[in-house]
Amino acid sequence: MTQKEKLYDIIFEADTPSGKFFDNSLLVTILLSILFVMLESVSFISTGYGKYLKIAEWCITIIFTLEYALRIWVVNKPFKYIFSFYGIIDFLSILPTYIAIFLPGGQSLMVIRALRLLRVFRILKISRYVQESQTISKALHASRAKISVFLFVVLISVIIIGTIMYLIEGEEHGFTSIPRSIYWAIVTITTVGYGDIAPQTALGQLIASFTMILGYAIIAVPTGIVSAEFSKAKGTTNLTTQVCPECLAEGHAGDATFCKFCGHKLNE
Repeated sequence: MTQKEKLYDIIFEADTPSGKFFDNSLLVTILLSILFVMLESVSFISTGYGKYLKIAEWCITIIFTLEYALRIWVVNKPFKYIFSFYGIIDFLSILPTYIAIFLPGGQSLMVIRALRLLRVFRILKISRYVQESQTISKALHASRAKISVFLFVVLISVIIIGTIMYLIEGEEHGFTSIPRSIYWAIVTITTVGYGDIAPQTALGQLIASFTMILGYAIIAVPTGIVSAEFSKAKGTTNLTTQVCPECLAEGHAGDATFCKFCGHKLNE
């Protein structure tokens, strides 16, 4: 096995001791980066420890830059990785710190600060290192048709309820238009209840009570759909973290020799 193949196994595989160590180290680094982003937004911490936070940010940026460069080097098709979802996230995670070098000056500080907030994209990299995310993704994908129908029914319901409330309550009670009444129906059916609009008539309050009860029933539906699919996915999933060196696809069985997506031979 060449040095490049060994690095590929360490970076893209999490079933080996070295791969697990690499992934766990990246997880810690990502969480530290997010912690530093949050601390930087606290004024007295930024004022007193801004210099140390900046040093820490540069250290983390260098680590992610090296990781990004190594991933490009070890894959067979670098551009496929660069323009993949995780490739874009990896690039976004290191971009703001380097942009700050080329945008100095007081007038651009606000722009730099806004760009540096892109560092929160690093938290999306965490899902790559959590094997159970494959099960969740599979359950959500299997639920998409049922959830779509459910959302369509909810949309129709809030339109009907909002229109009825507009006719019953009218502008004098805050229901100034059908869209605003639909907004009230959404807020009520999701049990948020801001209280900025409230029915005043007895009939309107009766419908509002019905909408509140309906909201609790509606919340349980998507939960049940996803939970059922999650149980199925968890029962049938026996996948590894092995990544195809050709198409970068994941989700292969433990005894797989070839990629089930492109047919390329997997690394042993």
